[in-house]
Amino acid sequence: MPEPTIFVDADACPVKEEAKKVAERLGLVIIIVSNGGIRPSRDPMVQVVVVAAGADAADDWIVEHAKANDIVLTADIPLASRAIDKGCHVLGFTGKPFTPASIGMALAMRDLKQHLRETGEISGHNASFRPADRSLFLSALDTLGRRAKILASK
Repeated sequence: MPEPTIFVDADACPVKEEAKKVAERLGLVIIIVSNGGIRPSRDPMVQVVVVAAGADAADDWIVEHAKANDIVLTADIPLASRAIDKGCHVLGFTGKPFTPASIGMALAMRDLKQHLRETGEISGHNASFRPADRSLFLSALDTLGRRAKILASK
């Protein structure tokens, strides 16, 4: 099995630099996918992909190119579900993994919250990103990257 690649759904990602550092430490290629506004990198292990504007263009590109045992970093629950279906490891920006066991509930909660926002029963605010989230993300990505590398070597 080839070495895992890290894919970053980058448009609203607060941990791009942290993901690059972990990828470098583990010797993994990282592909940062966005609709624009990301500077190219001189590092050959860091690839920047700019997709056409569109609601799901970055998501579609990631799903098309990711393979089993790759790592997908995203806060987008439908993208997480699609990546899990391909056998990818998926991690949220706060360090919370999305797994086959948890993705069904995450999708259901997303739909419920969307319905409650549309009916005005709740406001549309997500929890803010905290320094502790950054630390949890770094630890979780390091652990996940090491596990994916071990799986690739078998």
